[in-house]
Amino acid sequence: MANRPALPPPPPPVEIRTWPDRGALLADRAFILGALVRMHMGPGRFGLLWMWGALGALGWALTGTALITFEESYDVISAFLGVIMLALGACCLVPAVILVVIGLRRDRQVRRLLTQWGELARDPVNDAAYRLPGVSLFWLLGSFPLCACGLYACFIVPAGAVAGDDTYGLMALAMGLGFIGWLIGLIGATKAYWHRRWVLRTLLGAPAPEPLISMRGGAHR
Repeated sequence: MANRPALPPPPPPVEIRTWPDRGALLADRAFILGALVRMHMGPGRFGLLWMWGALGALGWALTGTALITFEESYDVISAFLGVIMLALGACCLVPAVILVVIGLRRDRQVRRLLTQWGELARDPVNDAAYRLPGVSLFWLLGSFPLCACGLYACFIVPAGAVAGDDTYGLMALAMGLGFIGWLIGLIGATKAYWHRRWVLRTLLGAPAPEPLISMRGGAHR
């Protein structure tokens, strides 16, 4: 976390801008947008997100195993092992949650800066480098199966549980792992969707879609 690049500042207010000409403004805008796009959609961000998810899954796997041990333990040694696994699970799960929360807050700041710098000017030729349709598709395709598997583990697996054979600890383990997978996949899919919307609305200047139901008075004839 210490080597994480610092976020650039937002564009200065109109009254104190000191760019000598439009070329200088576009050069600074291009440099900062390139850095922000890498921070938001770079392959390193994808790897970090999945690494945090794997750390959280490991933590919940240890925690769920500890719950199963407590549920089925009949001696002091088994209970002691369960306590050790519970402690190890907490050591993995708590940092993973903290890192995901920090990442989400940083993504929100990056998105705000992307919008502000993108709206500063129009540069269709150079802005083509920030559209990244292949990268967005990669994020989406990598996140969708994780969401699907997570939802399956959260709902389908418990629904098919057999009383007496499947313990509460086992179901908690499956549902917890499914929730982590669904959450990490949802974060990735949301990033891909937001980047595409940012390209359409900010870089290309496409208008927002009209609402399905008009709130204006009167009826069209």
